[in-house]
Amino acid sequence: MDILRGIRVVNLALNLPGPLAASHLARMGAEVVKVEPPAGDPMELYSAAWYREMAAGQELVRLDMKTPEGQMRCGELLAGADLLITSNRPSVLARLHIDWETLHPRFPKLCQVAVSGYPEPRGEVAGHDLTYQAALGLLYPPNLPRTLLADMAGAERAVSSALGLLYVRERFGRSGLAKVVLSDAAAEAAAPLAFGLTRPGGLFGGGSPEYNIYPARDGFVAVAALEPRFRERLFAYLGGVNTAGELSAAFASRNADEWERLGEDLDIPIVKVSSAEGATSRTCRWDT
Repeated sequence: MDILRGIRVVNLALNLPGPLAASHLARMGAEVVKVEPPAGDPMELYSAAWYREMAAGQELVRLDMKTPEGQMRCGELLAGADLLITSNRPSVLARLHIDWETLHPRFPKLCQVAVSGYPEPRGEVAGHDLTYQAALGLLYPPNLPRTLLADMAGAERAVSSALGLLYVRERFGRSGLAKVVLSDAAAEAAAPLAFGLTRPGGLFGGGSPEYNIYPARDGFVAVAALEPRFRERLFAYLGGVNTAGELSAAFASRNADEWERLGEDLDIPIVKVSSAEGATSRTCRWDT
């Protein structure tokens, strides 16, 4: 999919979600320049494999943005760019001269996606994915989250914001700034909890027998027979079973793999619950 062929992106963001958003844009055909400090992107230390995957096909440039030489070279890159992605606090953007107010007069055709942790007036408050989730009640202490929800959602927001900015520029000739706030992205992702759907006893929180997790003979299965056609098909196959206790007894009678195959045969959403170690092999790639 080369819908962004001819678009040049400069990504100054490190870690997540900026590099992930840049990776998506690259897959859409954009030419991406990944700018890193002299010490590199910390993401390479956290997960070298994921770092390489996100940076694939991009031009890598190492710059010391704290020096006049680095800022000058960055300006040269931005002169030929359509979009800039940043992920610094407002004060850092201003100090490095890559804030919208500084760049727009110099590069009137340049659009900018600025990723930050909190909205103003809390723009300088430190935060990370873990703290955004913790504040929204998405954690089960002392367990850590199984995914970086705010960062992943923030990457998608950054992509959609970038596409919107580029569309407006092409349609109306105006470049613009889009602010992607990670705490807001996390709050939107927490809406099912806030509205009670995933709270204990809620429709998706154990209150619906046909939408639940059940122990199988050798593990667990996730059952999502929510729509009437799925629910009726499941209950009919099980001979009229329809309570949580009856379903639990039924699913305990077979192995999880058997239930997953049966789900595919009957067209019912039933899958084996994978362990954290085994989930990787079952995960769908982003570009499939």
